[in-house]
Amino acid sequence: QVQLAESGGGSVQAGGSLTLSCVVSGITFRNSHHMGWFRQAPGKEREGVATIYTGRSVTYYDDSVKGRFTISQDKAKNTVTLQMNSLKPEDTAMYYCAYDPRFRAYDSGWNDESLYDYWGQGTQVTVSS
Repeated sequence: QVQLAESGGGSVQAGGSLTLSCVVSGITFRNSHHMGWFRQAPGKEREGVATIYTGRSVTYYDDSVKGRFTISQDKAKNTVTLQMNSLKPEDTAMYYCAYDPRFRAYDSGWNDESLYDYWGQGTQVTVSS
């Protein structure tokens, strides 16, 4: 049974930093996997933030977070981390971790949420101006 559990959300002022973690159970990072972070702001559709192919640590980012966010993995802890720096009020959203076991999103479009099969419950990030 694959399960994803996010943590690390909170409230910060603009310019601050947060580190989100996603612990994945039911798989091992010794094998290659495709993981992503998405976010959904109130009244908006869920959008892709960043993704990582754990086999070779290949990463992709949405233009809105490039240079500010970093996605990484800790194989020993089966964890994917999203380091968020220089946060802006527009980064306020519920952040979700997602797993693409069949590499559909990796092959066809990393930010297409419909191609991910497993999701965490989300962690709230609020950035005040």
